[in-house]
Amino acid sequence: MPPSTPPTPPARTGGPDRSWPHRKLYENVIKTLYALPEEFRTSLRISDFRATDIFTLNSALGASIEDAVVNGLNSLREVWDPDGQYALYRFERQAQAFPDVRLVTEAPDEEAIIMGIELKGWFALSKEGEPTFRYTVTPNACADADLLVVYPWVLSDVVAGSPKLLRPFVGEARYAAELRNHYWQTMRAERGGNGGITPATHQTPYPAVKTDQCSDRADDDGGGNFGRIARYGLLDDFVKSTEKQEVSGIPVRAWLTFFKIFSDNARNLDTVVTTIESALRRYRDIGEGEKAALVESFERIVAILKGENS
Repeated sequence: MPPSTPPTPPARTGGPDRSWPHRKLYENVIKTLYALPEEFRTSLRISDFRATDIFTLNSALGASIEDAVVNGLNSLREVWDPDGQYALYRFERQAQAFPDVRLVTEAPDEEAIIMGIELKGWFALSKEGEPTFRYTVTPNACADADLLVVYPWVLSDVVAGSPKLLRPFVGEARYAAELRNHYWQTMRAERGGNGGITPATHQTPYPAVKTDQCSDRADDDGGGNFGRIARYGLLDDFVKSTEKQEVSGIPVRAWLTFFKIFSDNARNLDTVVTTIESALRRYRDIGEGEKAALVESFERIVAILKGENS
C-alpha cells in the first residue's frame, strides 16, 4: 500500500478580499501597528531593578503593556481612520475573549465588530529568547481581517526606565492557527506520536464565550506543547530580526546573551566578563567577525551597568 500523501501546508490569504468595504481600514490598521513603537507612551516606569532579576519582567509587566498598546492604537486614530469614517469605533481589550482586542461600537444600526487583534507582548530579554505564549484558537473562530500581533519590548534604560516597543510581528490570525494544527498533525505523525486534535466547540468569529470554548485541543499533549506558536516556524524570521534591533546602541542578542551568562554563572560583573570567551564557544553559528563584535558589546554593557549602579 503506497504511503499517504501528507496534508498540504496552509497558505496566507493576504487578509480579507479587496472588495470588502473595510479593506482600506484593515491596511491602515496594519500601518498603525508598525508605526506605534515610535509613538508609544506609558506611565509605567521601573527603577532600582536588579540586573540579575531581568528575566522576571515579562510576567510582571506584560498585561499593563498590552493595555497601553490598545490606548496607543486609539490615540493614533488619525492614521487608521484619516477621514473620520469610523468615528463611532474604538479599539477595546476584552479579557478572556478571542481576539482580545476588537474594533467595536455600541452605536445602533452599525456593525458591532469590524476586526480583531490577538495581542501578545514579549519581553525581548526573556531568558527563553523567543515568545513563549500559547495560541490555541480554532481557525474558524478567526475572521478574515483578524490579526495576530506580537510586540517585543524592553526597558528604555535596559534595567530601568519605561517600556519601549520594538518592531512587531503582524500576521493573519487564521493562518497562524492553521499552521499550528498542520505542524502538530504532521510532525507528531512523523515521530510516531498521536497528532490528533479535538476541534473547539465554538466555530465562528467573535465568540461571546470564554477563550477555552473556541480553543482546539491536542488529543495527546503530556508536555503541554500544543499551541507554542514559536515552535512552528511562524516567528523564526521575526525573532532573528528582533535580536538585531538595538537597545542603548547594543543589539538585543548581545544583551540577551550577556544576561544569560550573568544569570547562569555569576552575580559579580567582573567574574562575568572573564567567562565571556568560554561562553561564546557555545555559539558556533557566530562567525569570527560577529564574535568580536559581541565581545565589544559585552564590554560596553558592563560599562553601562556599572555606570547605572554606581
